Amino acid sequence: MLTYEPDETLAHRLDPRSKMAVQIGFAATALAHTDPRSLAILTLITVGVLASARVPPLRTIYAFRYALVFLLFAPLISMLSLRRPWLEPAAAVDPALASFRVLLILLVSAAYVRSTPIRDSRSAIQRTIPGKPGQMLGMGVALVFRFLPVLRADLETIREAMAARLGTERGVADRASRVGTFGLERAFARADRLSLALQARCFSWNPTLPSLSFSRLDAPALAVAVALLVSAVL
Repeated sequence: MLTYEPDETLAHRLDPRSKMAVQIGFAATALAHTDPRSLAILTLITVGVLASARVPPLRTIYAFRYALVFLLFAPLISMLSLRRPWLEPAAAVDPALASFRVLLILLVSAAYVRSTPIRDSRSAIQRTIPGKPGQMLGMGVALVFRFLPVLRADLETIREAMAARLGTERGVADRASRVGTFGLERAFARADRLSLALQARCFSWNPTLPSLSFSRLDAPALAVAVALLVSAVL
């Protein structure tokens, strides 16, 4: 599961605003340039980003396994044809390149998640976007980062409970409906408990957030972010 892990890597020592800038520039470039040469360069950048945060690639890809199903499904569907020949491999090239660039964006985001505490992410957003919009966005990002791992753990618990009760012998549709129903029940229960907990703790729109400061290590990261944004525009 992708969560923040304390470490002393290069990515951990960077200011979260620098890492956000790199992510934005990388995503913009990946969406603007879809040719194989550009994707090859972006792949090298992705490898460097993963290394800077000490993120294991195979473990990260496995964590995105459910998203990979959809990314692999799109090229396969594009190959199908309603007339002879029934399969057109050339039609899958563009969707495959599009799926690959989405995978690269997910891997870069995984490096950010592993190297950035949730409070630092909220602080970076609220200090970058002033006023209520920044506070709402920062609070939303913080809740998503904290809430999604809990919901995913609930789904895993439901699946393990079904497997222990021979639920794996049921049909796929029946299992999916049961997991979805119980998962929604858990999600709404979690949301009610979260709302009550926020009220009990006198939830503040403007809490005391950790201070942030740029260092010399942020200069190369910001330079990379600017270069990626320029390449996306050009």
